Amino acid sequence: MKKILSIFLCFVMSLCCFSAFGCKSNKDSNEINLSEVTHSTFYAPLYIAINNGYFKDEGLKIKLTSGEGADKVMSAITSKSVDIGLCGPEAVVYCYVNGQKDHPVVFGQLTKRDGSFLVSKKPASEFDWNDLKGKRLLAGRKGGVPAMTLQFVLNAHSIGLSDLNFDTSVSFANMAGVFEADKTVDYTTLFEPTASQVEKAGKGYIVTSIGLESGEIPYTAFCASKSYISSHKKQLSGFLRALKKGYEFIKNNDLTVVAQALAPSFEGFDPSALADTVKSYVNVDAWSETPVMKKEAFERLQDVMQNAGELKTRAPFEKIVDNSLALALNTNE
Repeated sequence: MKKILSIFLCFVMSLCCFSAFGCKSNKDSNEINLSEVTHSTFYAPLYIAINNGYFKDEGLKIKLTSGEGADKVMSAITSKSVDIGLCGPEAVVYCYVNGQKDHPVVFGQLTKRDGSFLVSKKPASEFDWNDLKGKRLLAGRKGGVPAMTLQFVLNAHSIGLSDLNFDTSVSFANMAGVFEADKTVDYTTLFEPTASQVEKAGKGYIVTSIGLESGEIPYTAFCASKSYISSHKKQLSGFLRALKKGYEFIKNNDLTVVAQALAPSFEGFDPSALADTVKSYVNVDAWSETPVMKKEAFERLQDVMQNAGELKTRAPFEKIVDNSLALALNTNE
């Protein structure tokens, strides 16, 4: 019986090893699992690179999912359920300052300013920041870049959080719904195309751009574990090349043509309205011309984080950002 049991156990272990090897070998190194913080035309260069086949030209397969929050994107990278995350670099900073040894690293930047718009329940022909005093404002998740950037802008206009109800209790994904349904909410910040959808439905009015007020910061970037970057340099170089082609397509084409390229990523959205949302981001100069992150912009992000009281110790630029692939991309052009 012992001999039979031993043979059986060896057989089972062999099957397990074979199965594990099979699963590992079935993972295509050119297949990239990418988690985006939310789905928005703010990330238009990415979607155009997918829809126009730029990633395919580089031999890459992109599997895109929505994380609905930078914290969730970070968790997905840490657990290795995704390869790359698209979110605010502040999430990487938090991982570093909290002592995470194998923390993710930024390898390419996508947007260079806040992409949200302040939406009011009432129309305002001439908006003044003092209009927010005494009002309830849905600001986003506490510690997230949208809320921190908004606080930074308010403080720049000499408005403190005690001057209004700066509400960070509503999750990012639910802000539009709560804004529309709750009569006690006066303002919220929303990204495109949601902001335009709310306005078109007569539920709110876009009054200003947060990005124009906050100045240039590395708002959204691509990050991955150090081990993944080290073992996938060729794939990530191709990833950045495809991404830059997506940006150049926007820069070199009419908004109608750009909207057509974006349409597969926003099914059921009116093409003319889609073009308007792209125009909104073109007008605020939202996208980075190069995936190289600037140190001064990164330090400004940390200024924003410290202003919000969310960062006690600043992180060294070189510990958070690896520009080597992005710089090589520019050199090879």
